[in-house]
Amino acid sequence: MSLVEHPAAGYKKIFETVEELDEPIPAQISGVIPSWLGGSLLRMGPGLFEVGDEPFHHLFDGQALMHKFDLRNGQVTYNRKFIKTDSYVRAMTENRVVITEFGTIAYPDPCKNIFSRFFSYFKGIEVTDNCLVNIYPIGEDFYAVTETNYITKVDPDSLETLEKVDVCKYLSVNGLTAHPHIEADGTVYNIGNCFGKDMSLAYNIVKIPPAQKDKSDPIEKSQIVVQLPSSERLKPSYVHSFGMTNNYFVFVEQPVKINLLKFLSAWSIRGTTYMDCFESCESMGTWFHLTTKNPAAYMSSHKFRTSAFNLFHHINTYEDQGFIVVDLCTWKGHEFVYNYLYLANLREEWEEVKKAASRAPQPEVRRYVLPLDIYKEEQGKNLVSLSYTTATAVLCSDGTIWLEPEVLFSGPRQAFEFPQINYSQCCGKKYFFAYGLGLNHFIPDRIVKLNVQTKETWVWQEEDCYPSEPIFVATPGATQEDDGVLLSIVVKPGTERPGFLLVLDAMKLTEVARAEVNAIIPVTLHGLYKP
Repeated sequence: MSLVEHPAAGYKKIFETVEELDEPIPAQISGVIPSWLGGSLLRMGPGLFEVGDEPFHHLFDGQALMHKFDLRNGQVTYNRKFIKTDSYVRAMTENRVVITEFGTIAYPDPCKNIFSRFFSYFKGIEVTDNCLVNIYPIGEDFYAVTETNYITKVDPDSLETLEKVDVCKYLSVNGLTAHPHIEADGTVYNIGNCFGKDMSLAYNIVKIPPAQKDKSDPIEKSQIVVQLPSSERLKPSYVHSFGMTNNYFVFVEQPVKINLLKFLSAWSIRGTTYMDCFESCESMGTWFHLTTKNPAAYMSSHKFRTSAFNLFHHINTYEDQGFIVVDLCTWKGHEFVYNYLYLANLREEWEEVKKAASRAPQPEVRRYVLPLDIYKEEQGKNLVSLSYTTATAVLCSDGTIWLEPEVLFSGPRQAFEFPQINYSQCCGKKYFFAYGLGLNHFIPDRIVKLNVQTKETWVWQEEDCYPSEPIFVATPGATQEDDGVLLSIVVKPGTERPGFLLVLDAMKLTEVARAEVNAIIPVTLHGLYKP
């Protein structure tokens, strides 16, 4: 994949504040949108990057904006609205940052007198409900989410905010990831940290049942299905996603840690952000944990470890011939990649963006293979016998198994991230194709298709275009894994209609159609297609 330059720095536009729309605006269509493609592409991301004179500092601080491209009878409209979270409503009411976000501190009201300002420092930080990361269904409802204990029920048709829900009322977790696994019947599995008695730490995998016949709320019937131990008592690892097969859960414990003492003190004395509570453990490396799924039980006898890397997104996990294959979007080393996602860095001129990215961990798509049977082979031998991978697993004298990966994709400062697959057909099963957003020195400038078996790649790219995570939608009745389309929101600053919905042929990665609107669309993170 060739390196592409962006000297005009049009990418800055995707990090600028926009206004919500009073009503949907029509799109101008070029090409032919498939007649079977009738539904909504829903996306979440930041849309408000400052309040009054106070800027938000980190990519994950901007206030949650929900986007929708609606496809109906060959016509396309675009709409967006801010999620009316407490964080957003109070910020707009007081014209300042009121609740501390991921990388932005909320200070006391400057209009209060010196005594009330002093005591407000000791009231504790409110946990943000800024649900800008993703949206997914629970039962018959849809929820916008971040990674705290708050999720927000939204109307996917009107984009109105309906209800704030605290998952701590129903589950022993301090937050859940924004990347659950959802089974065909609607059952939701997720994972979160749990701070227990005596400062004990664990990772809990939770199960939320599908829509109930009695119309009751599935969240009220959610439960912890299995608990995994933390390798450090006061420092849980950052968790952004996890793996699931038909019979197993896979949790990767990475060296990016949350310092629990800093985290708790931030809630007693102001002046600390979430980012301030992260640190890297240089000596830990990375651990892979396994649990069975049904019945759920932690497999304490299987201790897998490897060298240090950052992990945010699992691509897919599946079982094959007594092994579990785990495909991941990794970043080499223990330094936290989020350190490079401050808005000041992302808004720099192109040469400065490149300089900063050159210091960041190098991205790689990796395949790890975990043997289930670890007792029949001799110590020091490679336990992996799958013919199609070079990944290895070696039993060590201390009983742990050292993993070495197969690299499926690597390019200098070129990340394959925000991965998607044909989820309904391939989640937890052997597969061939993954689709991702190409990050060029952290700037999203291409869409990539990767054959994870042959390592062949296809690329869609257009000059001065900045796409988002591609969502795969299968052709009705399709039998081939990649028979369908990819949907991505793209921004092309400076043109007459700078925002558009891009429809790509998922087989060839060629353009099928685009629906252009006269609106700049800021960066979006994750989302879904709702038929």
